[in-house]
Amino acid sequence: MSTEHGGEPTADYTVDELMVARIAERFENGDQTCTGIASFIPVCAIRLAQLTHAPELVWIPGGSGVDPAAPELSASTFEWPLWRDSVMYLDLYTEFWDFVANGRFFRTFCLGAAQIDAYGNTNNSVIGAFDHPRVRLAGTAGLADMSTLDKRLLYYIADHGPRSLVERVDFRSGIGYLDGHGERARSGIGGGPELVVTNLAVFDFERGSQRMRLKSVHKGVTVDRVLAATGFEPVLPASIPVTEPPTVEQVALLRTVIDPVGYRKRGVRQVGAGTEV
Repeated sequence: MSTEHGGEPTADYTVDELMVARIAERFENGDQTCTGIASFIPVCAIRLAQLTHAPELVWIPGGSGVDPAAPELSASTFEWPLWRDSVMYLDLYTEFWDFVANGRFFRTFCLGAAQIDAYGNTNNSVIGAFDHPRVRLAGTAGLADMSTLDKRLLYYIADHGPRSLVERVDFRSGIGYLDGHGERARSGIGGGPELVVTNLAVFDFERGSQRMRLKSVHKGVTVDRVLAATGFEPVLPASIPVTEPPTVEQVALLRTVIDPVGYRKRGVRQVGAGTEV
């Protein structure tokens, strides 16, 4: 059996590698994308796509360097080793956002969030009431911009639990399908969330209600375990398969070329993988 983009599946993988592989397959050849600070899972997914099925995927790490020749992961995905040998540079404040706002460019983004709700709305601002929060978070960065434009949105959650997957976010830092049932489109906004990959499962969104739907569960994880860790009731299809594993080639690239140090593991609770480290 081979995976969607070809290659022999492996039983020797960790859950972070599984997450990266499932996100990577959504990036398309010839598309453009960018990454923000501490975005190790998206960076690895983009590089994996470039080195396999999408060699013409254009990438701007940190909103600065375009298509670096020899990107090197370090402690932050905004640091210069990642984009020093780039084809060209875009100034983040005077040029970059003009391209983002142009509907011809940057169609796909992969983002993380502290909270994501049943309709794909996200929160990176506060936990609790906005004027008296229990926790103040890092802020929206580009999340508000990316989510309100006509973009394909891919989300990842490194530690799947009822505090991160909630029925309704405490504050909308970024919008998904709002309250579902076509509200995003009626508001004049195209695009929207397509996928949520966590360390337990993969979700997509039901076409009609636009509510999050359980697409697959990772090896060693039961549906009941996913439901117990989710703060809302997702749509459940009649059949829920095990998440497709990464290939031998994908794991080798991640471990030896893309991220030999293992930055992609940061914050990811290692459960349900073929081999856990």
